[in-house]
Amino acid sequence: MARFFKHWRDVDPKDWRWPSFAPQEIACRHCGELLLDEAFMDTLQRQRDETSPIVITSAYRCPIWNAMVGGAPLSMHKLGKAGDQALCGRVLAHVEAQARRAGFAGFGRYKTFLHADIGPSRQWGATVR
Repeated sequence: MARFFKHWRDVDPKDWRWPSFAPQEIACRHCGELLLDEAFMDTLQRQRDETSPIVITSAYRCPIWNAMVGGAPLSMHKLGKAGDQALCGRVLAHVEAQARRAGFAGFGRYKTFLHADIGPSRQWGATVR
């Protein structure tokens, strides 16, 4: 189920059930809008429960922000189903393996971050070493 909030501040703290994340961490960096996909958040929480802290650099993106950052027109970010995780010195292959175990299926591999989403199974980007 997905719910839309005009701004992350509109989320009732009593309804937020992902203890390792805050609404502003998942919201659009451009405008504060939040399309909250519960399946994505449950998957992200499972991954964080298994591993060290995850730094989310981009999750939900409004269409304007997605275009501004060069995101794909059909980006899972626009559906609230994707998050980019900073590597912060961690090995890309290990982060991807943790994300796969948690239930993510789409992966974009980059030098400093991993894109993980709950869309169809696919992968792109750098070769994992």
